[in-house]
Amino acid sequence: MSDHRRRTRILATLGPATDAPGVLDALLQAGVNAVRLNFSHGDPADQAARAQAVREAAQRAGVEVGILADLPGPKIRVERFAEGRVALVAGARFDLVASVDAPPGTQHEVGVSYLGLPGDLAPGDVLMLDDGMVQLRVERIQGPRIVTVVLNDCVLSDRKGLNKLGGGLSLGALTERDRELIAVAAGIGVDFIAVSFCRNAADMDEARAIARSHGSDAAMVSKVERAEAIENLGEVIDASDVVMVARGDLGVEIGDAELPGLQKKIIRESLARGKVVITATQMLQSMVDSPMPTRAEVLDVANAVIDGTDAVMLSAETAAGSFPVRAVEAMARICVGAERQFAHDTDFEAAQRNLERADQAIAMAAMFLSEHIGVRAIVAMTESGGTARYLSRYRSGAPIYAFSRHDGARRRMTLMRDVFPMGYDSRGQTALDAARGSVRALVEAGLLSVGERVVFTSGQHMETHGATNTLRLLKVGEQGHAEGLGEL
Repeated sequence: MSDHRRRTRILATLGPATDAPGVLDALLQAGVNAVRLNFSHGDPADQAARAQAVREAAQRAGVEVGILADLPGPKIRVERFAEGRVALVAGARFDLVASVDAPPGTQHEVGVSYLGLPGDLAPGDVLMLDDGMVQLRVERIQGPRIVTVVLNDCVLSDRKGLNKLGGGLSLGALTERDRELIAVAAGIGVDFIAVSFCRNAADMDEARAIARSHGSDAAMVSKVERAEAIENLGEVIDASDVVMVARGDLGVEIGDAELPGLQKKIIRESLARGKVVITATQMLQSMVDSPMPTRAEVLDVANAVIDGTDAVMLSAETAAGSFPVRAVEAMARICVGAERQFAHDTDFEAAQRNLERADQAIAMAAMFLSEHIGVRAIVAMTESGGTARYLSRYRSGAPIYAFSRHDGARRRMTLMRDVFPMGYDSRGQTALDAARGSVRALVEAGLLSVGERVVFTSGQHMETHGATNTLRLLKVGEQGHAEGLGEL
C-alpha cells in the first residue's frame, strides 16, 4: 500500500516495432496508458488492425488504454529527387519550385508540396528543412520559383519537411485528407483525435464538428507546433480538450533557445485553463538505438513531470526503435523518480476564483479537504470524466479513483495525471449506495484498508452529465464498507 503509484501518464506510438507478437502486451505491462496511431504513415486498414489489437491487449491485461489518432496535417514537404538525395554546399543557389509539374529534384532545384508557398515568402526569409538540418535564405520570388541560397553544407533527401523560421505560412490546419481521416478515426472508435499544425480556435472547432458529425465523442487534441498557435495560445487551449507540446516543428519555427520557456508556459496555461497537457517529441530519442537513455533525456522528462505535464509521449522510440519495451520502462522509472521529488504544494491562494460550475467548486473543495485533513484517496463518480479532470488540475498527495460506467469516458481519462479510471455501473443506485459500492471495490482491489478515509464526490442524481454537486468524507469500516463522517 505504501508503494508510489505513477501519476504521470505514458503515451506510446505504435508502428512496425510494436506489431511483433507479444510486444503490445509487454508495453501495457511496462506501463503504457494510451497509444498513438500516427495517421501520417500506413493506411486506414493498418490503423484499424492496430486499434483492434490494442483493445484486445487491454482486455487481456484488465486495464483501460486510450487510443489517439494523430492527423498528418498540412506538413509542407519537398518532393522527390531523381537520385533520392543531394548534397548542398553553403553559398550555392538552390530553387524550390511550387508547381504540380516540377521535375524530379536535382542539385539545383526541387518541387514543393504547397503550391501557395511563394505567396507566403519575401526576400530574407529563412526556410528550415528536415527539422532545421537544411537552412535556406530566400533571395527572390520568380512566379512559382523560389530562389534561395544555401546557408550550410548539408544533405537533403526525398519528402523532407519544410518550415519558415518565425512562422507565418497561411496554410490551414485541416487538409482534405485530414477530413477523410477524421471519419476513419471515428469509425475505428478512437478516444482522442490530434489536430496537427492548428493555428487558432477555429481549426479546433472545425475538427471537432467533423468528428461529431461522424458520431465520434473523441477528446480533441491541439498540437501546438506553429508560431501562430503560440500567438493564439489562450483560444487554442480553450477550444481543446487536450494540448500537446509538439516540440519538433515548434522548435524549428521559433528556435531552440525559446523552446524550454515556451514548453513551461504551455503546460502552465493548459493546467490553469483546466485542460490536459502532453509533452512530446524526442523525449528518449537515443533509445531508438540504445537500451539506455542519456542523462540529458532523463532530466528533460523529469523536468516536464515536475512542471506538471499530464503525459509524456514516445514516438520513434516505440514505433520503430530497437528497444520499445525498455523505452517505456525507462519512461515510467523517470516519471516515478520525478514525482517523488516534488512536494504536494497545491497553492489554493492561486487557484481560480469565481468558479462558474458546481463540479469545479466540488473538485476544489475535495482537494482542499484531502490536503488539510489527510485522506487515502479521492473517489469520483463521473459520467463523462469532467469531474476527474477538474480534480486532477490540483496537485495532491491522494490518488483519484474515477468510476464511470462508460467505456469511452474511462479511456478518455487515461491521459489525466493522478487519475485511475475504473468501471462501475451506478444505475439505479443512490449516491450513498454508489459511495459504498465503489469503496468496497477499492478495498477488494487492495487499494484501500480499514480505517482509511476517502473524499467521495458525485451528483445527487446518478447518470447525469455535469451534475457533480455532492462531497462526502468517508471512512472504511471493519467490513470494508464506507462509513459516513460528513457531507457537504
